Amino acid sequence: MERPVEERKVYTVAAFNRRLANYVGRIQGVWVEGEVTELRRNPVWANVFLTLKDRATGACLPVTMQRGRFDLLTPVLAEGERVQVNGRLQLYEARGELSFRATTIERVGVGDHAAALERLRRALAEEGLFASERKRPLPRFPRAVGLLTGVDAAARGDVVAGITTRYPAVRLVIAETRVQGPNAANAIVVALSRLAACDGVDVVILARGGGSFEDLLPFSSERVVRAVAACPVPIVSAVGHEQDEPLCDLAADVRAPTPTAAARIVVPDLDELSAALARSRQRLDGGVSRVLEHDRGRLARSRERLGAAPALLLERKRASLDRAAVRLQALSPRATLARGYAIVRAGDAVVRDARAVASGSRVEIELASGGLGARVEEVRP
Repeated sequence: MERPVEERKVYTVAAFNRRLANYVGRIQGVWVEGEVTELRRNPVWANVFLTLKDRATGACLPVTMQRGRFDLLTPVLAEGERVQVNGRLQLYEARGELSFRATTIERVGVGDHAAALERLRRALAEEGLFASERKRPLPRFPRAVGLLTGVDAAARGDVVAGITTRYPAVRLVIAETRVQGPNAANAIVVALSRLAACDGVDVVILARGGGSFEDLLPFSSERVVRAVAACPVPIVSAVGHEQDEPLCDLAADVRAPTPTAAARIVVPDLDELSAALARSRQRLDGGVSRVLEHDRGRLARSRERLGAAPALLLERKRASLDRAAVRLQALSPRATLARGYAIVRAGDAVVRDARAVASGSRVEIELASGGLGARVEEVRP
C-alpha cells in the first residue's frame, strides 16, 4: 500500500533569511547590559564594531553602531567598560548572522565615574589649571629629586634604577604612601606637600604603575589635581600606562608615559654629559691653539717691523735732510753769485742803494769765485 506524499513548505536560504530578518527586525527598543570587548573602529569605516560580553556566563552579543553616533561618546569608550546598550536586532541576510544595532550607549558603574571625571576635567580646565602657560621648565641639574610612589611599588624600582644609572650624583628623596583606595587621595596630597618642602628638592616625580580604571581614580581626585597644580616645584606625572590619562597628568608640568621615562626626563645622562664635555674640551683646545698660532705670527711680523724700523727711519730722515739741504742751497747767497751776481760792500755794510756810496769811495765786490777791490768813479741813482 502506497503512503501519501506529504506536502511540505520548503524555503530557499535567501527566502528564509529574509523572513527571519523581517521577524527579527520587530524587536526594537531593547536594552542590553554587558562588558565592551573586541572594539574595532576605523576612520574610514561607516560603522563601529564591538562585542558585549556577559561576565558571569561568557555569553557574547555582536554590536554595531554608526560611527558618527559612537564618536559623540565622551570620554571615548574603551574595552572593559560596562555599558547598557539600546537598539534593535538585525540579521545580515547574506550570511545569516545576527547582530545588535545600537542607537544609544550608556556607561554603568565605572562609566558613571568616567562621566563625572569628564565634568571635573572641563571645570578645572575652565579655571586654567591645565593651561600650557602654567607649565614650568624642569631644572637642568636638580640637586635632589623627590619620588612619590606606592609602598613597595614596582614603579619605585624603575625610577630609582633609571635615575641612579643616568646621574648618580643626584640625591633621591622618596615618599611612599597609599596610592589606591578610598583614603589614597588624602594620603597623596599630604605626602606631596611634605616631599616638596624637603630641602634641595627641585623636582618631584609622581609615579604609579598600571592598574584598572578604579585603581587610578585617586590621581584624578580634585584634591590631588589641585595639589599638583599648586606644588611649589615642578612635577612630572608618571601614572599608569601611556594610554591612561588621569587628571593629574593634565595639571603636572610634564607628563611621562611611564615611570622609566620619567627618570630619563628629570636628570641628564652622565655618559652624554661626559662625551659633550670631551667635545667641548677638544673645541677649546683647538681654539686656544689657533689663537696662539695667530698671536705668534702677529708677534713675528711685529718683530720684523720693529727690526726694520730704525733703518727705515734713518733713511727717511736722511732723505728729508737732503731735501732741506737742497732747499737751503737754493736759498744761499752763494748760489745767487754762482749765477753771475755779485755782492758789493762798503765797509762792513752790503750796498743795496747806489746813493749809499759816494763817488771815489772804495768798495769790495764779492764774486762766486774770489773778489775785487774797486773805487767808485760814478754814482747813478
